[in-house]
Amino acid sequence: MQKGAIFALFYLPPIEYFSKLLENKNHLFIENAEHFEKQSYRNRASIHSPNGKLDLIVPVIKGSKNHTKVKDVRISYDFNWQRLHILSLQTSYRSSAYFEFYEDDLMPFFEKKWNFLFDYNEEFFNILLRFLKLNVVYEYTNNFVKEDSESLDFRSSIHPKRSGENDVNTYFQVFEERNGFIPNLSIVDLLFNQGPQSNKYL
Repeated sequence: MQKGAIFALFYLPPIEYFSKLLENKNHLFIENAEHFEKQSYRNRASIHSPNGKLDLIVPVIKGSKNHTKVKDVRISYDFNWQRLHILSLQTSYRSSAYFEFYEDDLMPFFEKKWNFLFDYNEEFFNILLRFLKLNVVYEYTNNFVKEDSESLDFRSSIHPKRSGENDVNTYFQVFEERNGFIPNLSIVDLLFNQGPQSNKYL
């Protein structure tokens, strides 16, 4: 693989993801040949709910979890998780300064049905780049390389079970007074609270 930085496509990625993306925006690779990694940000995001940190999980079809190429992982619609996710976002951020600013653009992601998780994450990723006004160009990996000493690898280092960056700058969060500041949530937490200033925060 060529030198650069490698990222997986995540569902509503955490702030750390976009911070690293911005640091390495001149030579980015999106991984599209890996196997699906369970319990990762590939199908989950964390938001700040009235009761604290809340994980939103995109369910995948049984059998898609082990040794399945990420591009072949299908989304499950056995229950209406899209409605659950948008209601959770509305409950958590309706009173934030910029929720309504982004809401109309986000609604199709909770109404239309995508077959594949990779395609869903990719379209979400591109609209988030637009919201953040991040002008980045990326290529796709041609084949999977487990450990690539030539590149900065963020495919697994950004993970729900790892704490993320230390010494994170704070910003206003809607339920901060109740729950304290929660770092490294989904990028939508930053967008809904900071709006166009999100780029400067990153």
